[in-house]
Amino acid sequence: MEQLEFEEFYRTSRDACLRAVLVGTGDPTLAEDLVAEAYAQAWGAWRKVRAHPAPRAWIVRTAFNTRVSWWRRRRREVALAGHDAAAHQPAQGVDPALLAAVRRLPRRQREVVALRVFLDLDTEATARTLGIAPGTVTAHLARAVATLRADLATAITQEGPA
Repeated sequence: MEQLEFEEFYRTSRDACLRAVLVGTGDPTLAEDLVAEAYAQAWGAWRKVRAHPAPRAWIVRTAFNTRVSWWRRRRREVALAGHDAAAHQPAQGVDPALLAAVRRLPRRQREVVALRVFLDLDTEATARTLGIAPGTVTAHLARAVATLRADLATAITQEGPA
């Protein structure tokens, strides 16, 4: 019974969670890995996750936390020139211009956009998921939207008339 319930949760929520994590990371390959890891952790703690008020938010937050953990372990590694091909791959389901603009936002604003816009959580659920006040969520979202609006308007203006 639990396995069927988890499989249904995975099937119905994976794409939305992947898009949200993709917006937060900007890297399709990394987002896939993080979401897979988050679902693996969710299966191990399924009773806790299914009782969570927003299980999809739990997945996305776990993916973001995993990214930080992985980054801490790898920050001493040396990057090799030309081996960042994943950052240049197109992201499925997200407009490339929007993704590029979101990548330029500060980390917390990216996380708020991922949860509020791409995962469609309300302000309260986003605040609980990120461990910040609801007013802080609203402020980050307002700043992010203003920045994205300006960036995308500039990009459209530079492209000129079609």
